[in-house]
Amino acid sequence: MSVFDDLQNGASYDIFDPRYVEEAHGEMARCRHLCWQINGTDPDEREKIAALEGELLGTLPEGSFLTPPFQVDIGCRLRLGKNVFANHGLTVMSIGTITIEDGVMIGPEAALLTVNHEPKNIRVIKTREIRIKKNAWIGARVCILPGVTVGENAIVGTGSVVTKDVPDNCVAVGNPACVVKRS
Repeated sequence: MSVFDDLQNGASYDIFDPRYVEEAHGEMARCRHLCWQINGTDPDEREKIAALEGELLGTLPEGSFLTPPFQVDIGCRLRLGKNVFANHGLTVMSIGTITIEDGVMIGPEAALLTVNHEPKNIRVIKTREIRIKKNAWIGARVCILPGVTVGENAIVGTGSVVTKDVPDNCVAVGNPACVVKRS
């Protein structure tokens, strides 16, 4: 089992643990280099960008595209469905695993964060998975925190900080995000 699997299953890791350093930092270095290549590519070279994004994620599903510049720290734990679109400035801390299902749209400068530190020992991390279900729409500058599920067809309004699950077919806004409409 990998460090990533351990974290997804609730384990904590000291960031200086040799196994964590080897696996996590190795993947971070790989992803940092690929993001640097992608972000430095002429935006009109969409085929080259798509190929590099496929290398970053292992595969790039049909119709999906992450608009550079962006930063993904652990590409092997970011799972995209078909026809996912993310606008520029996306920040992804996916060590705890992020699943983005088919048809999701993400506005500019959004942040998806699966990792947090233990308050009594900030060198120890814990993660919780983020899941964004089919056809959800994440507005600009939204921050989604560890353990959140955004429901199918849900909308999260611009600038919201999502600390709790958003049900299917709802609109949530604010800091912290609260459901303001159900359809």
